[in-house]
Amino acid sequence: MRAMSSTSTRETSPRARSSARWHLVLAVVAVTGLLLEVYLTATGSYADADKDGDVASRLVNLFSYFTIQSNVLVLVTAITLARNPYRTGTGWSVLRLDALLGITVSLLVYWAVLAPTGLPTGLSLVATLIVHLATPALCIVGWVLYGPRPRINGPVISYAMIWPLAWLAYTFVHGAATDWYPYPFLKVVTIGYGRALINCLGVLVFALLLAAGYRALDKRLKPAPDPEHAE
Repeated sequence: MRAMSSTSTRETSPRARSSARWHLVLAVVAVTGLLLEVYLTATGSYADADKDGDVASRLVNLFSYFTIQSNVLVLVTAITLARNPYRTGTGWSVLRLDALLGITVSLLVYWAVLAPTGLPTGLSLVATLIVHLATPALCIVGWVLYGPRPRINGPVISYAMIWPLAWLAYTFVHGAATDWYPYPFLKVVTIGYGRALINCLGVLVFALLLAAGYRALDKRLKPAPDPEHAE
């Protein structure tokens, strides 16, 4: 009877319903941006040096972008939270933190470093605004409003660093094989390994500082959505 009461409260909690709706909207926005990116890449509509490659190579390169992988993580966690706003567990918490860190880094790096060099136009601009602005904003604001929290601790942060490190290793291996790098600050053929590794270190330190900041907020903000009925 206790379990039934908890489930009933979970289903009727206004905060939980609001969280589920928010993350459903986030999932729709995220998948729209990703599908646009796939379409533009597959059709060679982006005016970049990679547009003359075969479709498979272009798509591999697309999903080699940290931003795209971050959007995928956001999509996955948004879907799970739309289904269950109380989602927990170490593995899921690591995935959620990776999505949050990745999309925050993508937002800040793009608009501080890459956007000043020029924005695309037309449908490419729409896709860019979704994956670099709309999805990050909805994800970050959604976490502040709805959590779920507390979910971030030392082990979760440690495990969350595996993905960025793996991405960097993959980027250098893939780049050595193809001479293609997703971002100018990692382009070894132009800036050399020394400078690229320093840039990587800077990004990792920044990610750790962000993780520490999110952990501090995770402790200070009100538990959400409803701790006494969380699983």
